[in-house]
Amino acid sequence: MNDKPKLEQVLAAAKALSPEIISIVRTLHADPEISLQEIRAAALLTGILAAHGFAVETGLAGMGTAFRGRSGSGRPAIALIAEMDALPGLGHACGHNIIAAAATGAALLLRSLLPPDAAAVSIFGTPAEELGIGKIEMIQAGCFAGIDFAMMVHPSSRRQVIKHFLGLTKIRFTFYGRPAHAAAYPEDGVNALDAVIQTFTAVNALRQQTRQDVRIHGIITDGGTAPNIIPAKASCYFYVRADDLQEMERSKERVAACAAGAAVATGCRLETEADPRVIAPLKILPSFYRLYSGQLARLGLEEAASPPDRNKGSSDIGNLSQVVPTIHPHVPIGEGINIHTDGFAQATVSLQGEMAAVEGATALALTAIELIFSPTVQETISKEFHENV
Repeated sequence: MNDKPKLEQVLAAAKALSPEIISIVRTLHADPEISLQEIRAAALLTGILAAHGFAVETGLAGMGTAFRGRSGSGRPAIALIAEMDALPGLGHACGHNIIAAAATGAALLLRSLLPPDAAAVSIFGTPAEELGIGKIEMIQAGCFAGIDFAMMVHPSSRRQVIKHFLGLTKIRFTFYGRPAHAAAYPEDGVNALDAVIQTFTAVNALRQQTRQDVRIHGIITDGGTAPNIIPAKASCYFYVRADDLQEMERSKERVAACAAGAAVATGCRLETEADPRVIAPLKILPSFYRLYSGQLARLGLEEAASPPDRNKGSSDIGNLSQVVPTIHPHVPIGEGINIHTDGFAQATVSLQGEMAAVEGATALALTAIELIFSPTVQETISKEFHENV
């Protein structure tokens, strides 16, 4: 191909597009919607895409807010990922307003800069990342079939290209006992809340015997109705994480054993519900990340010297990375600001936050262009993906 856009063309287009990118950041921040309720966010993004000539499909995988915008034809087929959901009570404290703006900006840049037959560019609106279900449902529905490479950026306190993610599985325990007056007839009761408390006590002891990467954390979702009534029903909900799915599953079984022991000890009946939607760890492809790092160098942007296995969380982008070569670098919105806090939400609409969205759109577009016009790099990444099992 001889129609490869030059760096100065991309920068000029990004500068012209930056007001629209920043407007997305601000609009989503001012009107946050929680998982599976991203109705206005999806309408905003699909409206922008349609106005710029994208063919838009909505309601993917049975989710009303999941969408795809398509532009161009040929191979490779590149997917840009736009997360949209906010956190209950905290708004965009995970920065999905920046993620959506950067992905949309990158898609618009590629449409304006590439010949129509250079590549097939898609942008996917993926709902409910905070619940860990959107991308999983879309993968199972075949939405990403035919995609060769996927890309997104995530806001952070630092510019970090590679960051590891843990696998995650979820499990709920409900204990059933027998009610009684807690003062007058305690001997007639079977205390379901005691079973929950003993489950937490056993899990706390278990933590000493788990691998360093394992994370177990839970909450009590039902603890009874009144202090003078022995609880006949009580429930708790746990997340179990690990670097790999095998250790994660083993740890989940050990947590389930803690609950089973608590049921025996208290005389309660136990019901266990494990979420079948398991979040996979992020599959790291060094060659793909080097391509993105190269674009940061062209932009004169320095990466933070931070270990990739520090402060690990989980995301359903990990599931996508298991089926399609995927990158998930981070753009900086302010030092010392941690996700899922009010401060992080406010930082997304600071000047640095807005510039991070423009940076993400520009770096993603440059990465896609280099990928599209370099069959050798495509082959290297694809080979690494299939060898990294």
